[in-house]
Amino acid sequence: MILGITGHRSQNLGGFTLPNPIYNKICLLEFKPEKIITGMAQGYDLYVANIAFKLKIPFTAAVPFKNQERMWPKEAQQIYHKLLKRAEQVVIVSEGEYAAYKMQIRNEYIVDNSDQILACFIKTKTSGGTFNCIQYAKKQNKEIIVIDPSNSNM
Repeated sequence: MILGITGHRSQNLGGFTLPNPIYNKICLLEFKPEKIITGMAQGYDLYVANIAFKLKIPFTAAVPFKNQERMWPKEAQQIYHKLLKRAEQVVIVSEGEYAAYKMQIRNEYIVDNSDQILACFIKTKTSGGTFNCIQYAKKQNKEIIVIDPSNSNM
């Protein structure tokens, strides 16, 4: 089973310092993925890539465009590059540099190439990339597992 990943950025998930409460609650083994596809954005995407590597679960880094990390803090860039080297496969989904629509193209790539979607999503949010990814996954009739980080029982 290929597990696609979507989720909020670090500021919505307990901050940039790891480990944090959300990072500590990621349990990939219960889903038994053969492979993971992550969009490599700051936050949940990178958390999962790191844990997948530690658990020896192969992962594809679905990068929305070249140099997506260029404007990130230096420490985040270092983590990103380290994880890219650990990925089984790196796919640059769109040519060229930054354009906002390329994030959605990346999300569609993740959904289209996954059997299930694991979404770390605050259910009260009705906009943004994670919301859009979930909506696309629903249209594609993908099974979606939602973990709500605002729920203390997560």
